Amino acid sequence: MISMAKKEKFQIEFEMHCSPRILFNYLSTPSGLSEWFADDVIVKDGVYTFKWTGTESHAKVVHKRDHQLIRFKWIDETDDSFFEFEVLTDDLTSDVALLITDFSTPDDQEETKQLWDTQLHNLKQIIGS
Repeated sequence: MISMAKKEKFQIEFEMHCSPRILFNYLSTPSGLSEWFADDVIVKDGVYTFKWTGTESHAKVVHKRDHQLIRFKWIDETDDSFFEFEVLTDDLTSDVALLITDFSTPDDQEETKQLWDTQLHNLKQIIGS
């Protein structure tokens, strides 16, 4: 019998140097997401189709607060996992950060974090952060 390791929630935060509104556009629109997150992103009937070379995945937005937070749920996942982008703005300094919440098995967590790090490096280059 194959044991399936349970996915665990983790969060990583990235300092961003741009306005929350511009950042949120890259996190929530097909055109923004296709610049750094996937090769192409299409939305039809509320379903986001993320395309990468040779593969595609489908997700729905399950929670959204404009210019602040967007949570996606992969349609083919049967557990409670999701991935979420939250734009944080410090009230005193106006510094902007991006908090990413994701899930992975303990064995894959380091690799998943490295993937996010690479993706966010791409995003920062695009927005000049």
